[in-house]
Formats: sequence, structure tokens, C-alpha cells
Amino acid sequence: MSKQKLPEWFNGITYDEGNKVINPETNEELKLDNLELSMYDFVMGSEMLIEMMGDKSPDLYIQYREEGLEWLKQSNPEIINFIENSI
Repeated sequence: MSKQKLPEWFNGITYDEGNKVINPETNEELKLDNLELSMYDFVMGSEMLIEMMGDKSPDLYIQYREEGLEWLKQSNPEIINFIENSI
């Protein structure tokens, strides 16, 4: 699978290097490349904001989270299962 570019709407930090992420509930580890890690952090940050703001959460945050999840799914399907076990 060829490496995807981050979408134009992405306004998070783009990391130079990948790293592993660890699910604190299961201790499962997953190695992500730099772009996957950038989007993963963006999605997880969006999720945290949405949870904190509840009904007052802007629709744009929800849209970015959903589009980010779709991007991750296309980039590396393993990430979706990992995220579902993290939140």
C-alpha cells in the first residue's frame, strides 16, 4: 500500500518520525508511521474535545474526527481496531 498524504483540511502537527502508540487499557502496541501518528493524535485530540464539550461541541470537530478516522482506515486498517479499544 502506498503512503497517503495528509488531507488539505488537516491542521494538526505533522511529525517527522513515526512511533509506537500503546493502549493504556490493554497494553497493546501499534507502530505508526509519521503521517499515521500525526492523524492519530489529531483524531484522539478531537475525541477528547468532543467529550469535554458534549452537546456544545462544534460540528466541525465531529466532521474532522470522522474524516480523520476514514483517512486512518484507508492508511492502515489495524488503527481503527486499536482506536476502538482505546476510547
